[in-house]
Amino acid sequence: MPKLTVDGVEVEVPAGATVLQACEIAGKEIPRFCYHERLSIAGNCRMCLVEVKPGPPKPQASCALPAADGQEVRTDSAMVRHAREGVMEFLLINHPLDCPICDQGGECDLQDQSLAYGKGHSRYDENKRAVTEKYMGPIVKTVMTRCIQCTRCIRFAEEVAGVEDIGAIGRGEQMQITTYLEHAIQSELSGNVVDLCPVGALTSKPYAFEARPWELRKTPAIDVMDAVGTNIRLDSRGRQVLRALPRLNEDVNEEWASDKTRHAVDGLVRRRLDRPFVRRGGELEPATWEEAFAAVGKKVAESHAKSVAVIAGDLVDCETMYAAKTLASSMGSALLEGRQTGLDYDTSSLSAVNFNSTIAGIERADVILLVGTNPRWEAPLVNTRIRKAVRKGAKLFAVGPEVDLTYKADWLGRDVGVLARIPKALREALEGAERPAVIVGGAGLKAEGVLGAALALAEKFKLVREDWNGFNVLHMAASRMGGLMLGYAHAGGIAGVAKAKPEILFMLGADELDTNPFGAYKIYIGHHGDSGAAAADVVLPGASYAEKPATYVNLEGRVQRSERAVFPPGDAREDWAILRALSDVLGHRLPFDSFEGLRAAMASEVPALGVEGLADYGWAPPKLAAKPKGEIAGYPIKDFYLTNAICRASPTMQRCSAEILHGQEFAEAAE
Repeated sequence: MPKLTVDGVEVEVPAGATVLQACEIAGKEIPRFCYHERLSIAGNCRMCLVEVKPGPPKPQASCALPAADGQEVRTDSAMVRHAREGVMEFLLINHPLDCPICDQGGECDLQDQSLAYGKGHSRYDENKRAVTEKYMGPIVKTVMTRCIQCTRCIRFAEEVAGVEDIGAIGRGEQMQITTYLEHAIQSELSGNVVDLCPVGALTSKPYAFEARPWELRKTPAIDVMDAVGTNIRLDSRGRQVLRALPRLNEDVNEEWASDKTRHAVDGLVRRRLDRPFVRRGGELEPATWEEAFAAVGKKVAESHAKSVAVIAGDLVDCETMYAAKTLASSMGSALLEGRQTGLDYDTSSLSAVNFNSTIAGIERADVILLVGTNPRWEAPLVNTRIRKAVRKGAKLFAVGPEVDLTYKADWLGRDVGVLARIPKALREALEGAERPAVIVGGAGLKAEGVLGAALALAEKFKLVREDWNGFNVLHMAASRMGGLMLGYAHAGGIAGVAKAKPEILFMLGADELDTNPFGAYKIYIGHHGDSGAAAADVVLPGASYAEKPATYVNLEGRVQRSERAVFPPGDAREDWAILRALSDVLGHRLPFDSFEGLRAAMASEVPALGVEGLADYGWAPPKLAAKPKGEIAGYPIKDFYLTNAICRASPTMQRCSAEILHGQEFAEAAE
């Protein structure tokens, strides 16, 4: 490990580290525009100049200079200060003076670094260079005259997102960053280039001119658009969430977020349920809370006490599910189900339906088999990790219809029988692998015998070893693992619940549920006027994920907590509070009067839900039939941008779906 001196401080750095990284280890701040920790080194902005001895008597770019034994690095010499002032002066030569109308204002690296390292004046009096705007779709707004050509967006698109939509044309002063044909970026991760852009060249189109950062209240939260559990920050003003940004979590989402996570927030204020409704004469009519509760109470009194079922939707938090479970239990029912689309698989051991390699750990796999999953749509930030593994040399095989995963895959066809008659290439790869992994998706879980065959394959090729568990199930619903921990998995799935013919059906935000098999009296507790509310007999307006503190468990069994950013609209209330008030009317009073009491009771029953972090499920897979039959005709997600009620209410997600997936053209107004 090389030892070098930075401003008189001796530091030891790992082999292969750069001088810039050595300076940071020594506690020195090095300005940069093109360098980013997760992208390849470009070395083209020259802002990170330092003085290094031994070496030529001139400043050197620290981001591209390997650290070596005996180097003496100066970050604060007169030469370095003068060089940085010169670089900043050049960068600002063509930069427009439009900070007052730039959405990057207050969060701009160029602003911050020009203040800290610039001269304070310019000697340039020629005409400034201007660049025409480029169209990048409904997510990214461009003002390319501001671009300093750091190429971060290009490197992110190619290296992380896996799409080659963004690039540079022209040379020298004529160089421009563009999407070549100027179409929408064909990536579900395109919004990340806005965070990466160190100037105001790429900004968020849906958020344009909405607010300044110092106006916003910032709340840590957990995303519910998929099962990854992306750590986010909700920025709100008044009673409205204006944007969602990723928080750094190396174990989950690194510093990225999908476009759905970022921009579905405008659906939080549209199509909202803000008052109770009761069905009278076949029509849903507005009602008071007392009238709605009375209607439910009357129907329950007329029904058999044990004839109650609870169906949890994809976005529901653990506290709501626990409160509903406790209420149903007090009424003598155990009809609980969370797999609302009809999946039915063995849940006797949660380790057999968990993402055991962990999201970060899948990067270490050297052979990966995908079975009935399209991770690019089902879990985009798991897909980036798989892409990393492939870039490191991992071999990837896949069973299912061929799709563009952004990396090379050896497709084995649609027939799941291939798991029983393992092809030679796959067998040899698994036998020679140090860290083999299999990932079973929603389409795989639905196919007959696939889960058992995958477990048999895990046993045969020793996917579970002393320091490695390569057996993974990739869920798509934020509520799935939490629901399974709370027992929301009835024998036979939704069909089994329908077969029991419950007279009362509680629907907790269950908007993907086929209500036709149920002749029950339906009580919908949710936040959007979607298909669930339309089918209900009583609608009780609840709170969205942004409007309540909550616990969520992601696909790897990681327990995470979210905070309230804003309050629910109108007469809507937090879901647990609705169930607590309703329990009084039904004569089955729930044993808690506060959210803290609810959370304590839940942790008492399921201790793992009381502690943030990875839950330990052990490894005790059930013995299942390993006779896979049939073909995987398609994947569960047909439209990435419209997977839940919040997305379907979002104008931005509707536009993304229409333009990016369905090729609809939109006329752009001149600015």
